[in-house]
Amino acid sequence: MAEFWWGRSPKAEIRHHGYFYPACKGKCEPILKHMLQGLEVEDNPLSKDHHRETHLEIVYEDDWLLIVNKSEGMLSVPGKTDMDSVYQRLKKRYPEATGPLIVHRLDMATSGLLLAAKTKEVHQNLQAQFKNRTIKKRYIAILDGLITTNKGTISLPLCLDPQDRPRQIVSEEYGKPAITNYQVLERKQNKTRIAFYPFTGRTHQLRVHAAHPQGLNTPILGDELYDKKADRLHLHAEYLEFRHPVSGKTIRIEKKAEF
Repeated sequence: MAEFWWGRSPKAEIRHHGYFYPACKGKCEPILKHMLQGLEVEDNPLSKDHHRETHLEIVYEDDWLLIVNKSEGMLSVPGKTDMDSVYQRLKKRYPEATGPLIVHRLDMATSGLLLAAKTKEVHQNLQAQFKNRTIKKRYIAILDGLITTNKGTISLPLCLDPQDRPRQIVSEEYGKPAITNYQVLERKQNKTRIAFYPFTGRTHQLRVHAAHPQGLNTPILGDELYDKKADRLHLHAEYLEFRHPVSGKTIRIEKKAEF
């Protein structure tokens, strides 16, 4: 079951003319199990645990914190199913660690740098840096099309679509402020390579700001939720810069995207 969109996109949701979209979570998914009883259907690709044996690359580590390079398709923290996650890996590796470990999250489909703390105190310090927006982040993405501007700022308030989790919508009434700076790196073969510098950290912020008609109106390549399927979501958290909670030194870590 899928939704086929014909016509212009509404102001809040992201819909592209002629595209198919997954059945909505709130209205369609609850009845799908009943409707599909007795039929042979493919397994949900999002429920497949592809990374149970994948090596978790650690790109930086000291006595207080570490940074991993999360693979696309791996959860940052456990979900409703028993799928593997970065948190579960780190919990096994550092059984004496205190606190929640994971300082921030990346979407399951997004790859890149993920920051974790080994103590509760360090975790609180790093989360405060995120809250105060002193941590610098850079994401690399490939857009499914060409944009005309070379750099700029996108400001579109976002909130969850309660009928279609985890899809986010633009809402001036209910949305929280979401601000993204961007700079085009390359245009090639009807694709745009771009660097995103998010000032805020809302769920799906970069994905919506890229795809929405009031944003760049050009979705990230492989974004099944806001565009169409490809080999992967071409979005990677490439760079982190923050103040070390113990030494006070500035830590700068970069991990180039594989695409």
